[in-house]
Amino acid sequence: MTEKQMSKSRTALILAGIMASLLLSALDSTVVSTAMKNIVDNLGGMQLYSWPFTTYMLCSTIAILICGGLADIYGHKLMFMIGIVTFLAGSMLCGLSQSMIQLIAFRGLQGIGGGIIVSSVFTVVADMFEPADRGKYTGIVTSMYGLASIIGPLAGGFITDALGWRWIFFINLPLGILAIVIVAIAMPSFKNVELKKPVDYKGIAALVLTLVPMLLAFSMAGNNFAWISVPCIGMFLFSAIMMALFVFLEKRSSNPMIPLAFFKDRAICVSFLIAFFSQALMFSTVIYLPYFVQGVIGSSATTSGAVITPMMLGLLLSSNITGQLVSRIGKARILSASAFVIMGVGALLLSTMRVGTSYSSAILFMVILGFGVGMSMPITNVNAQNAAPRDQIGSVTSTVMFFRNIGSTISSAVYGVIMTNSLSNGFSGLNMQYLPQEIQGMLKNTQIITNVQTVATIRSQVPELYLSYFDDLYLQAKAVLANSIHDVFLFCVVIAAIGFFCSLFLREAPMIRSKKIVKSEPVKVVEMMDDLANR
Repeated sequence: MTEKQMSKSRTALILAGIMASLLLSALDSTVVSTAMKNIVDNLGGMQLYSWPFTTYMLCSTIAILICGGLADIYGHKLMFMIGIVTFLAGSMLCGLSQSMIQLIAFRGLQGIGGGIIVSSVFTVVADMFEPADRGKYTGIVTSMYGLASIIGPLAGGFITDALGWRWIFFINLPLGILAIVIVAIAMPSFKNVELKKPVDYKGIAALVLTLVPMLLAFSMAGNNFAWISVPCIGMFLFSAIMMALFVFLEKRSSNPMIPLAFFKDRAICVSFLIAFFSQALMFSTVIYLPYFVQGVIGSSATTSGAVITPMMLGLLLSSNITGQLVSRIGKARILSASAFVIMGVGALLLSTMRVGTSYSSAILFMVILGFGVGMSMPITNVNAQNAAPRDQIGSVTSTVMFFRNIGSTISSAVYGVIMTNSLSNGFSGLNMQYLPQEIQGMLKNTQIITNVQTVATIRSQVPELYLSYFDDLYLQAKAVLANSIHDVFLFCVVIAAIGFFCSLFLREAPMIRSKKIVKSEPVKVVEMMDDLANR
C-alpha cells in the first residue's frame, strides 16, 4: 500500500468514525420516541411523558453552543471524544434507570454528549479538509440525519419488542466504543498555532441562564402554561435580561464564547438565519404531516409514522448533491435561494391538502420540501466555516448548529399556537347539539379523531337514529383538522419567503482561505496523517 493509499484509507476511517458518532446522536430521538409507551408502562410517570425529550433538547442545545468555544481552546479531537464518552455514559445510565426521574436526569447527561457530538462532527470536517472540499464531505456527513430518520422508528420498534426498551440505550455502547477507538487512533490532533486563551466562564454562565428559561418557556407554553401567564412571561423576561448581560460580557471578554464579530459578517450571520428558517420548515413536515395522514386521510399509526421516510430520502439525496456543487462551483447564494424556492413550493403544495387529498400526493409534496431542506444544510455550515478565522471554527460551527436547534424549538411552539387557534375557531362552528356531551367532547379531541379505531368504537355507542348525523360531523371535524394544518403550512410559505429574502444577502465566503482572514495556517490532514504514520 502506498503512502497516498494509506492517507486515503485513514481519511475514510476517520469519516466512518465521525459519521457513526453522528448517526448515534441523530438516532437517539427517533428511537426513544418509539419506545416511550413501553418505558412509561415499566417505570410509570405518565405525567412526565414529555420530559425525557425536553431535557435532552435543553441540555443538547446548551452543550452545542458552549462546546464550540471550548473546543477552539482545548482541541477539537479532545472535545469530540469527551462528547462520545459522555453520550455513552448517559446511554448506559438511561438503560439502568429505575424511575422516570432517573431517566430524565440521565437523558440530560446523554443530551450533553449528543450536543457535543453534533457540533464537533462538522468542526472536525472543517479541520480535515480545505475550504474547497468541505462542501461535499459536509453533505455526506449531513446525510446521517436522513438515514437516522429512516431507520430510527423501525430499529426502535424492533429492539423494544425483541429485547426490551432498555436495549435502545445499551445498543449505543458497542458502536460508540468502536467510534472512540477509531477517533483515538486514526484522527490527528488539530490544534491552532496560537496559545490557549482563557475560558470565558462568565459568558458561559450568562449563556446558560439565557437559554434555560427561554427553551423551557417555548417548550411548556401552551401545554403546561398559557402563553400569557406569570410563569411564561417571567421566564421570557429573565431570559431577555440574561441575554443583555451576556452581550455586555462578550463585548468585554478577551476570548468570548460567541464572538460578536460573527453578527457583523454577512457570510456568517446570514448563514445562521438560513439554518434557523430551514430547520423550522423541516419540523413543520415532521410534526404535522403524520398528523394529517392519520387524522385526515385515515391511515394507521404505523403508516403515518413512516410517512416522513420519503422526505428524508429526498433530504439525504439533495444534501449530497448540494455539497458536491458547493465544493465545485461555490455559488452559495444562488443555491441557498433556490433551496428556499423549492421549500416554498413544497410548503404551498402541502397547504393545499384537504380531506380528499391522496396519500401519494402528500408524500410528493413532502419530498419536494425535504429536497429543499437538504439543499440548505451543507451551505450554512460550509459558508460560515469558510468565512471564520481558523481559531474560531469550533465557535462558528456550534453557533450554526445552535440556530438549527432553536429553529425547531421556536417554530414548534409557534405552529402549536396557529393550530390550536385554528382548531378552536373551527370546532366552535360545528353544530353538535343532538349528540351526548361526552361524544361532542370526543369529536373535538384531536387525539381521538386521528385514531381510526377509537372513532369506530365511539361510533358504535351512537344511537342508530343519529349515525348519519355523527358521520357528517366526523367529516366536518376532519375538515377542521385539515384546515388547521393548512394554516400551519401556509405560514411555512411565509417562512420560506423570509429565508429566500435572507439568502439574497448572503456573502459568499472564499473557497480558498487567505492569510488575511485566517490567523493560523490551515492544517492539511494528509500531511498530518503521513507524519503520524512515519513516527
